[in-house]
Amino acid sequence: MAKRYSIDSAQVTRRVEELVNASSNRYRITVQVANRAKLRRYEDDDYDDRMMKPILRAIMEMSDEISQPEILSD
Repeated sequence: MAKRYSIDSAQVTRRVEELVNASSNRYRITVQVANRAKLRRYEDDDYDDRMMKPILRAIMEMSDEISQPEILSD
């Protein structure tokens, strides 16, 4: 049986808010998250969280990398 990961929706919401607040352009950060999720979806399945949806994984990764300005820069 596949292992299911429980995702805390409050944590996801907090991370999304951090990303949007750190970005100067809400549309641009939304597109960046969507593009990363799309890329991850088609990459090799060599990651541990196979049951986590690509969009959630992209949000988690990008919010962890929020301290790196190249993600949020224009």
